[in-house]
Amino acid sequence: MKKKLHLFCFLFFLIACQTVSEKIDQKVSKEEIELSKYLNKTEAELKIAFGKPNQIKFKKDNKNRFYVYMSKKMNITCQRTFEINQSNRVIGFTSKNCF
Repeated sequence: MKKKLHLFCFLFFLIACQTVSEKIDQKVSKEEIELSKYLNKTEAELKIAFGKPNQIKFKKDNKNRFYVYMSKKMNITCQRTFEINQSNRVIGFTSKNCF
């Protein structure tokens, strides 16, 4: 009887973890679709949508700018970074913990 209970608990936990993982994957996919809409948009259009960036970063040997937007929900910090080229166009993005 104890073995069956342990097996049941283990299977329940396994299924619950898989469900959470699938939901996170769906949210990440939606996030990527939403952010990809800003590719090739101007810096001004990005600022209209997201406001003033929390940080602007530069990398050595690269004249592109990286606009970093951060928000916090339930003690999880979401960070979205957009790469802006010399023509003031969005050419890339990354998203971390935004689900």
